Amino acid sequence: MKAAVESSGPAAVTVETVTSDKGTTDFVRILVQGKSGKSRGGSAPTLGVIGRLGGLGARPTRVGFTSDGDGAAVAVSTALKLSAMASAGDVLDGDVIIATHICPDAPTRPHKPVEFMDSPVDINVMNQHEVTDEMDAILSIDTTKGNRLVNVSGFAITPAILDGYVLRVPDDLVDIMEVSTGKPCVTFPITNQDITPYGNGVYHVNSIVQPATAAKVPVVGVAITTESAVPGSATGASHEIDVAEASRFTIEVAKAFGKHDARFVDQDEVDTLRNLYGSLAHLYQSAEQ
Repeated sequence: MKAAVESSGPAAVTVETVTSDKGTTDFVRILVQGKSGKSRGGSAPTLGVIGRLGGLGARPTRVGFTSDGDGAAVAVSTALKLSAMASAGDVLDGDVIIATHICPDAPTRPHKPVEFMDSPVDINVMNQHEVTDEMDAILSIDTTKGNRLVNVSGFAITPAILDGYVLRVPDDLVDIMEVSTGKPCVTFPITNQDITPYGNGVYHVNSIVQPATAAKVPVVGVAITTESAVPGSATGASHEIDVAEASRFTIEVAKAFGKHDARFVDQDEVDTLRNLYGSLAHLYQSAEQ
């Protein structure tokens, strides 16, 4: 994978292997520089793209690419396309940092309504490797097929999360989604429970907005969805068109965000909420704190 991205264009790729008592995974971080990006000394904002998952394989229990791996597939395909674009002269204004992890033999665990993929590492380790201070906003992409809330083939976007607040769905991202898919925007409902850390004993739809617990910038989830409830550990359940749609949306957001044309939050609204009610970042605290 590292060689494929590097051969596609001028992208900087780092890979770090992390091991626990549940297995091993490779954390991948890819920087595609913008012409006015901060990595070049410019001031254009940096978009973070996180492919969130437990594992893209569940060997030896399951043979093949799991449905849960779509988050990584979107992240890597986005990196490949942006790198190829830059090589051809289509350089974005801002930097884009893509992060995910690659694990072909992750464990599974029970979850309702469908079985979850587990991971060799916990959420805190993922956030440490995937959320960086350079990111000014984050798209967190996660397979979200095992639910009974959004039953459409394609993807949906969540409200923006910042400072413990579940804010409105960004208008600019709604516009980009409708243009890039040619269909009405689909949104995914999340709750306060979903923005609290894993392991606190409350239900989470999945880990799609868990990067918000480690980020000080807005996070929007990109949920890859299906019409029926599909287990994350299922194989043969990935749909190339859905992956392509989510990747195309991500690329269009990256184009606009680097030009200040895609706002994730209304800063005046955020400031008003903070003045009225203070920070809700205490929701990010783990059960042990």
